[in-house]
Amino acid sequence: MKVSWLRGKDDNQSFKVLKNLGFEVYNVEEPENTDEKIEELIKNDYKLIILSNEIASFSGDIITKYANQDDISIVITPDKNTSDTV
Repeated sequence: MKVSWLRGKDDNQSFKVLKNLGFEVYNVEEPENTDEKIEELIKNDYKLIILSNEIASFSGDIITKYANQDDISIVITPDKNTSDTV
């Protein structure tokens, strides 16, 4: 199964360890093009696409489109600036 991670072009923290380990972490140059990048990855047979919370906010249509498909999973990581404590 092919897996990819997407983050904003100026986001050097999200998925940093994975990128350093050689995994495919893609920077989205223009957040408005997030849906296009997701479609490109799906066409290239990626089955699991993990988005930083920042980039996911630009991609409501595509995330909804693939929400009920069994063969493609799109996961949104929590914002690194939020806390689980109440």
